[in-house]
Amino acid sequence: MKEGHSWEGNWKVRLYERVRERGHDSLTAFAEARPTLPLVELAQELGGDDINAVQVFSGLVAEAERSNRLTRLVRGQLVRELWEGLPNGWPAVLDEEARLEVATALGSWSAFTPITHEERARQVMVALLATPPPPGWHPLGPDDELLRMLLPDEDV
Repeated sequence: MKEGHSWEGNWKVRLYERVRERGHDSLTAFAEARPTLPLVELAQELGGDDINAVQVFSGLVAEAERSNRLTRLVRGQLVRELWEGLPNGWPAVLDEEARLEVATALGSWSAFTPITHEERARQVMVALLATPPPPGWHPLGPDDELLRMLLPDEDV
């Protein structure tokens, strides 16, 4: 398929039709059933050539804003970025190579963080680097105890 095919037609309708075809009543429910999959893989599961990761994230943000659960979405996206960037979990030692992997995963997360949560995301990154989680730590979803402590549900 040609480049940019995912933006042709009414992609929002197409996105939600695919979500319903897979047995979910919302994009959030679809994504939360797969809490560790990167956005690209969620998009591939929904359509491959005609759904992309930006569209998936846009839909997730819209749903999170409507339901006042944006902080939960931000935590959930951190989970996805950590699983993608640190496939073996949090490194035991933050040597130069591990520090780069952590910085890349956290930087990717930060790029997806809505402006309303940018300062809180910065604080989370500083906290994770100052007091690293246990070696091998892999949050399983947005309700991870450490993530809820670092980024609690509250009004921004």
